Amino acid sequence: MAGKREPQKLIANNKKAYHDYFVEESYEAGVALHGTEVKSMRMGKCSIKEAFIRIERGEIFVYGMHVSPYEKGNLFNKDPLRVKKLLMHKQEIGRLAGKVAEKGYTLVPLQVYFKNGRVKVEVGLCRGKKLYDKRQDMARKDMRRETEREFKVKNL
Repeated sequence: MAGKREPQKLIANNKKAYHDYFVEESYEAGVALHGTEVKSMRMGKCSIKEAFIRIERGEIFVYGMHVSPYEKGNLFNKDPLRVKKLLMHKQEIGRLAGKVAEKGYTLVPLQVYFKNGRVKVEVGLCRGKKLYDKRQDMARKDMRRETEREFKVKNL
């Protein structure tokens, strides 16, 4: 059973990021957590809707990632909105720092999931969308939805 891998279990997804940004690249990073936070995440109590990522002194941190306190954790529970350190290779952090220094790029957490029993965050290198870009995306989605609806009606 050494080669058997468990599938990824999604904990939280950031749909708003795909609406507000063009995702250029994505990276996988581990998260430094305390025990009760992991137990809370196993129950799916995590939100990254308002979260963002910063690089400070060669280390990468996620701000605003809300992990609800574990019910049975009492005094071991940590602050739900505490800053969490992400675990990435130094070369990757350096590459991301260089890209973020360019105009218009930012780092956004796209999703949080379990992979082989460990909590991982998908970090997206993103460029902000303008209002007209969002309108084009919405129009494209509406058109696709309309064609699917027409196709369903014809096939009934």
